Amino acid sequence: MITCYLNYVIDPYKVAEFERYSKMWIPLVRKLGGQHHGYFFASEGANNIAIALFSFPSLAKYEEYRKASFKDAECQAAFRYAEETRCVVSCERSFMRPVFE
Repeated sequence: MITCYLNYVIDPYKVAEFERYSKMWIPLVRKLGGQHHGYFFASEGANNIAIALFSFPSLAKYEEYRKASFKDAECQAAFRYAEETRCVVSCERSFMRPVFE
């Protein structure tokens, strides 16, 4: 299993827009074969940071998801929404693997 950790810098004046954007992606990740673990916003401290976590069975499956997202109409609409609202300032992607007992 691989978990994608997305660290967003968001426009603090566009939190509502980013929250709408994030709600678009949760079902899309599921639709394209992943398990979404949600988006997380700071409740204290920095008001311009958010993270998202979602998992795929392997990095290869994640790559299939990425390719499919560029062809999927709903994903393209979500990409456009973020671009039009400019709610995302920047995004950094990391991949994690779980360690269980």
